[in-house]
Parts: sequence; C-alpha cells; structure tokens
Amino acid sequence: MPVATIAAFWAVSLVFVVTPGADWAYAITAGLRHRSVLPAVGGMLAGHLAAALVVAAGVGVLVSRSPALLTVLTMLGAAYIAWLGVTMLARPGGPVTEGDHVAGSWVRQAAKGLGTSGLNPKVLLLFLALLPQFTDPAGRWPVGAQIAALGAVHMVGCAVVYLLVAWGARHVLRSRPGASRVVTRVSGVAMILIGTALVLEQAIG
Repeated sequence: MPVATIAAFWAVSLVFVVTPGADWAYAITAGLRHRSVLPAVGGMLAGHLAAALVVAAGVGVLVSRSPALLTVLTMLGAAYIAWLGVTMLARPGGPVTEGDHVAGSWVRQAAKGLGTSGLNPKVLLLFLALLPQFTDPAGRWPVGAQIAALGAVHMVGCAVVYLLVAWGARHVLRSRPGASRVVTRVSGVAMILIGTALVLEQAIG
C-alpha cells in the first residue's frame, strides 16, 4: 500500500483515538485499580482487532445492511458499557500501591477491555465508514488485506494512546486517593452516559 495512504489514514484514525470515550474511561480505571494496565489495554486492542477483521471479512457490510441486527448489537454494547459504568460507581476504589493485591484476574481485566471495545458499535461503524475510503480495489493487495493492514495501523495508535492515558492516570493520581476516586466516578458516569446515548441514538434514528 502507498505510504501516503497509510499516513493519511493514521492521521484520521488518531483523531478518533484521542477523542475521550468508553475506551478512555476504562483505561483510566485500569490505571487506577490494577497493578498492570497491560491486560486491560490488550483486551481493548483485541476488540479493535476483532472489528477490523469483521470488516475485512465482509461481515461488517452485512451487519450495516441489517438495521435489526445493528440495533441488537448497539443495545448489547450500550448495556455492557453502562454496566461497566455502574460497577465503577459502586466500587470507585483508589490507586494501587506496591502492597496491594491485583484487583481481579488478568483474564477478567482483558475480557472487560475486549467487551468495552468489541461491543462498542461506534468502533464497528468507524471501520465501516472509514476503512473503505482508504482502500484501492485495483491495488496490488486484496481489499481485505488492505483493511487488515490499516486496522493494524489503527491498533498501534490505540496502544500508544491508551497506555499513555492509563499510566498517566496512575502516576498523576497515585498520591491523591480522593482525586482518583472522583476520576473513577466521573469515568463511570461517562460510560453510563455513552451507553444511554447509544440507546437514544437508535431510538431516535
């Protein structure tokens, strides 16, 4: 693929990644609650990868053409994101210290990250609307391979931003337990609002 095309996609993708949303909220929470942020971030990256592979395989097009199926996926994703927000409000916690036990297994943290990104219909719709514009049906690579490559570029941007957000939250708020609980509650409220907005968008649409 032309380097210029990859660079253009990366710039547009980065705008999406640096916009705070459900992924940011979970990254902040992981930075404050868990000794390592890698499982949570890895789970979120897996969710983005799954969405890219779905679009590359052509399944995403079928989903986008089925309003009923898309509505069901949106409702499931919205419910999951809102549920995560509720759990944050119920157990805001504080920043981890060296003597803390790991809060939850790595598998559970990764699964929550996967659900946060993988069940977020905005991620799938982003790929459906964005990726095809940067592919060339007449190019040397099959369109599916081009989409997979661009998806990998998107994941690199996600990895950098989410790790910076998670580590930044941990180091800035480590010595401020009161502030960390406030940030966790704000993140929980944000996820509830995002889930509610997704439901309202489908209802109004």
